[in-house]
Amino acid sequence: MNLKQLDKFHKTRTGYAVFGLVELALGYLFFSLAVNSGSLWEWALTAILLLGVLQNFARLIGALINGKSN
Repeated sequence: MNLKQLDKFHKTRTGYAVFGLVELALGYLFFSLAVNSGSLWEWALTAILLLGVLQNFARLIGALINGKSN
């Protein structure tokens, strides 16, 4: 799968859900590591992933409300 296909998939309802769930899982992983170690880069990565989760889920909700797939 090339980057254009991945970007096209990401802009669908399913893509928003998949990317949001993957970022949520990775965010949880890095949050757990950050709490355990106190590493600033792990906290920063957790915050970035959390923003990605919020963005993807907001776009998913917007797509569901508006009835659009992209």
